[in-house]
Amino acid sequence: MNSSDTICAIATATGGAIGIVRLSGTNAISIADSVFTVVGHKRLAECQSHTVHLGQVSAQGELIDEALATVFRAPHSYTGEDSVEFSCHSSQYIMRRVFEALIAAGARQALAGEFTQRAFLNGKLDLSQAEAVADLIASSSGATHRVAMSQLRGRFSSQLAELRQQLLHLTSLLELELDFSDHEDLMFADRDELVALARQVDSRVVELADSFRTGQALKQGVPVAIMGAPNVGKSTLLNSILGEERAIVSDIQGTTRDTIEDTIQLEGITFRFIDTAGLRHSSDHIENLGIERSLAAASRAQIILLVTEPGVPYPSLDNLRADQTVVHIENKTESFQAKYNVGVDDLKRKLVSIVQPHQSNSDVIITSVRHYDALLRAHESLARVLAGLSSGLTGDLVAEDLRLTLAHLADITGGAITPQETLNTIFSEFCVGK
Repeated sequence: MNSSDTICAIATATGGAIGIVRLSGTNAISIADSVFTVVGHKRLAECQSHTVHLGQVSAQGELIDEALATVFRAPHSYTGEDSVEFSCHSSQYIMRRVFEALIAAGARQALAGEFTQRAFLNGKLDLSQAEAVADLIASSSGATHRVAMSQLRGRFSSQLAELRQQLLHLTSLLELELDFSDHEDLMFADRDELVALARQVDSRVVELADSFRTGQALKQGVPVAIMGAPNVGKSTLLNSILGEERAIVSDIQGTTRDTIEDTIQLEGITFRFIDTAGLRHSSDHIENLGIERSLAAASRAQIILLVTEPGVPYPSLDNLRADQTVVHIENKTESFQAKYNVGVDDLKRKLVSIVQPHQSNSDVIITSVRHYDALLRAHESLARVLAGLSSGLTGDLVAEDLRLTLAHLADITGGAITPQETLNTIFSEFCVGK
C-alpha cells in the first residue's frame, strides 16, 4: 500500500439506478479530467470543491456513459484528499468500464477499507470513528444504527478525551513531585485527592467495559430464553411473539427436545428468542440432553421469560448473573393467554423497556472486541495505580502505570502510534470502495 497513490473503486452494488465510482488521491482530479469531458468543455481542474458537473466518460475515443462528476478538494473531502465521484448508470458493464478507464489513466484499485483508512491517516476521523463507519454500513436495526451513529459523531471519543485529560492531570502532578524530589517539603497533590480522581476515572472505564455485553446483544440480537416446565405454553408463546408457527405445539410432554431460535425486531431492537425444552426430571436420555441445552441457553440469555400456568410452580434457576432479567409469566390465565395472544403485546413492550435504558441516545455502548480489550487493560493499569497510591508506592512507579493507562485508551482512538499491521487488520474488514 502506498498512500501517495491515487486510488479508485466501484463504491456501490449493481441493481439500482445509479452507481458510483470513487477516486481519491493527489492526482484524482487530473486523472478524472483525462476520461471525463464536462458539458461546455470545462475541465474539472477549473471547478470549485463540492460542485457537480454533467459530462461524458470516454476511453480510447469510445463513449462509455453520460454521467455526473462531483469534485471534492483537499482537505474538504471524506479522505482529506482531492477526490472525484462519478455517478453513472448502474450497469455492471458501465461501472467496470469507467473503473478500467481510471486504472488505465494512472489510478490503482483501492484495497478494502482504504478510503476510510486514508480518512483516519489524514485526521478526518479517529480510529474509533473509522470503525463506526463499518458498523453503520452493517447496521441491521434501529438500535445498531443509533449506536454506530453515536460513535461516528464522536461521543465515545469525547468521553475518552475527558478521561485522558483527567489522567494527564494526575500524571503531571506526580511528575512535578519527581522533578522537585530533592525538596522533601514540597507536595503538589494530596494522595487522598489522587485516589479519589483515579477511582472516578476507573469507575467510568469499568462502566464503558460493562456496556460491551449490551453492545454485543444489540449487534447479534438480545438473547431471550423462554424457560419453564413442560406443557405450560412456551412454544405457543414463541409462535405468538413471532406471529408464525415456528415451534411444534403438542399436549405431549417433552415435545421440544432442542432449542429453537428466531429473531424479531421490536421498536428497532432485534430480539433473539430461544424456545427451550421443558424443565423436569426425566429418564429419557435425549430429553435430558435438551434440558441441558435449555440451561445452557439460560446462562447466555440477557432476559429469561419464566413461564408457568395455574397450579404449576415456577422452576428454580441457579447461578443467575446480576445483569440477567427474569420476567415471570403465568400463562393460561385471564390476563395472559399465549394461545389467543392475550397479554403478548404488553410483554413485547416490557421487553423493549428492559433494553432501552441501556441503549439511550445519551449513552455510549461498546460494540468492538478491540475497544473492550483496551478498556480492560486500562482498568488493570488503574487498579495498579490505586494500589500504589494506597500503599505509598513512589511517584515514578505510579506514574508509569498512569502512562500505561493513557496508552491503552489511546489505542482505541489511534491517538498513539498504532502498528501498521493492526491498521491493516481493522480496515481489511471494510467493503471495497469505503
